[in-house]
Amino acid sequence: MRRILQPELLDTLSHNDPAAIRARDEMLLVNGIMGNHRWIERMIRRHGETGWRITELGAGDGALSLRLLNIGLCPAQALHAMDLAPRPINWPQEASWTCGDVLAHALPESEIVVANLFLHHFTFEQLQMLGTRLSPATRLIVSAEPARWWIHTLLGRLFCEIAELNHVQRHDMQLSIRAGFRGGELQQVLGLGDEWRVSVQSHPLGGYRFMAER
Repeated sequence: MRRILQPELLDTLSHNDPAAIRARDEMLLVNGIMGNHRWIERMIRRHGETGWRITELGAGDGALSLRLLNIGLCPAQALHAMDLAPRPINWPQEASWTCGDVLAHALPESEIVVANLFLHHFTFEQLQMLGTRLSPATRLIVSAEPARWWIHTLLGRLFCEIAELNHVQRHDMQLSIRAGFRGGELQQVLGLGDEWRVSVQSHPLGGYRFMAER
């Protein structure tokens, strides 16, 4: 499958649109089925170190970052999230939140950078730019993205029918798969050199699991 980027419906809706709210709620189900949050947590536990700071790119409603905080992987003072969405009302006072485009801001100084179903929204050229903005302090990158294989487009349609997901999720899931990654694409476009040890895993339910360690 050739990689194709198209605008997703969720990006065109206001943050408080009922269809958008339902689609974000449904993403919790999608993440639960795919096990993305659990996998990211395991990788940080296994490869991170006590005291390392964490930055989440495209944090959305903050669910993943709050999970990492609540299970004690970092204190609130060491947590930073970035998203176009406003700071969630339940976001801790001590933690940082940058509302804006990740390509328009310098990335925070942090040892761990995580992204969940976010990097596939960018062109290879934009991802190249993002790679140049990584902090010299960054030691671990963990990202769960869609895997770009035709079989996942069929599985995605079947899952949407069974779970009765709304029209936003049905539409955007297919676009996400077409914009996903395969093989060593993400390492290449981020410009990660020989100092990085990279692992890519394919999850049977359509996940492209990327980890890079320096």
